[in-house]
Amino acid sequence: MKNLITLALLLAFTFVDAQKTNLNVSESLEYKDKVKSTGVLTIHTTDNGLTGIVRESKRDILFDVFDNSLDKKHSLVIESDKKERYIGEVVYGDEIKVFTVFSPKAKERIVNCHSFNIKSGSHSKKKLFEVTVAKKRFLFGNRQDRETSLGISPNGKYLAMATDNIYKDVNDYAIRVFNAKTLELLFTKSYQKHEEKYFKHNDISINDNGDVFVLGKLYKEGKREKKKGEANYDFILNKITETSNKELSISLADQHIKNLGITIVDSKLHLIGFYSERNSGRIKGGCNFIIDSENFSIASKNNYELPINVYEDLFGDKRGSKKKNKGKELTNFYIDYILEDSQGNTYLLAEEFYITQTYVSTGMNGGYWQTVYHYDDILILKFGASGNLDWGRSIFKRSTAPSYNAFLKNDELHVLLNSGKNLLEKKDGRTKVSKGWFESSSLYDIVYDNAGEVIYSKIQDNKGKTFYLPFYGTYQDGKFIMMSSGRKKRQFMILQ
Repeated sequence: MKNLITLALLLAFTFVDAQKTNLNVSESLEYKDKVKSTGVLTIHTTDNGLTGIVRESKRDILFDVFDNSLDKKHSLVIESDKKERYIGEVVYGDEIKVFTVFSPKAKERIVNCHSFNIKSGSHSKKKLFEVTVAKKRFLFGNRQDRETSLGISPNGKYLAMATDNIYKDVNDYAIRVFNAKTLELLFTKSYQKHEEKYFKHNDISINDNGDVFVLGKLYKEGKREKKKGEANYDFILNKITETSNKELSISLADQHIKNLGITIVDSKLHLIGFYSERNSGRIKGGCNFIIDSENFSIASKNNYELPINVYEDLFGDKRGSKKKNKGKELTNFYIDYILEDSQGNTYLLAEEFYITQTYVSTGMNGGYWQTVYHYDDILILKFGASGNLDWGRSIFKRSTAPSYNAFLKNDELHVLLNSGKNLLEKKDGRTKVSKGWFESSSLYDIVYDNAGEVIYSKIQDNKGKTFYLPFYGTYQDGKFIMMSSGRKKRQFMILQ
């Protein structure tokens, strides 16, 4: 019986012969942490090869500096409070700015900035502002919303911060613009103030002149996504300066969009994301709204259905064609990365995320509910510099933790993740990227060229070696650096 099952499995799939990665792989020496950290907040490599890493523990924020060989040169532990919460960071040049919000009382919020200079190893903390919020109101959205509330101008001069409403009966939102070097507040501007209408922030961008572009949804009535089958919101783009606040409404015709992200190509703003014909939780295809930032007007609106390759990668050759022809829409995808190459092309990557609960019986004593987080398939769309959709692909993946990272090198897209030791090519043409129960794991580099052709390459088999976490990696000047797992012993892998 066992032999029959084995034979059936072999007939159902074959192993993918992954080639060795063409990236140069090296590892740093192992070191030990003095303080156990619970997570990596950010990693940044400077032009002169120094790498700064910011992590958090239960009571501290940890700042480390590593040299070009990733040997630790400096370490700093800054005490924090259990009521101090990380909200984001910006990086420019040799400096990482980490922002936190401290809630000493139920309605009191203090926003701080930790400035860490990687070159000198120096740290300073400055209070940016303090506000009183209404009961059960948040100054910033939840970190899991994957929304951006911070932005720094390309020249590093200006810093913008978007905050949510703080009043009980009025929806009111604010933009604060700071001098990025001195952290001096330059101006505060209120926007999207309504007694009834609710505004949901999506993204923020600030240019070299200090002009702030804020993108979000303005709901027509309440907070429901749909009303009588139609979208109950318009997307609103605000252009905010110290002296003006312009508003551009982007109405949707027979579309539903969960969120949009801002990219800038040739002085034009591209608002890109996914659209659906049913509801905002589904995906029919990609959309690109091109905004002329000088005239502050809509230059074009473009919708593109998901290409057949997306369906075939996820469902196989025959099922993929059927689902494409029937207008199958994907669900539960969240935007993770918006990457731009040297030719002005934009890559949009999203991961499928959902939660399930199962009841686990413990016999006579009853049982308990077990929550499982699913980080599954990856969806990839490439938009050309003109805004058209060049191609789309997907990765048929299964995981229970955030697992992947992506970067562009020589205008090729690299997707790094850990999977089973052997990738499985199913009979229907799909390549499954997942790890079996009793299978060891391997670290993979999945590479897409300009035309969307894919190559599966292996970096290492993890058995007996250090296990690295691509999700917490960073790419800078042709080099991707990622940290190993573990609470005290650490090591780095460098890909270049």
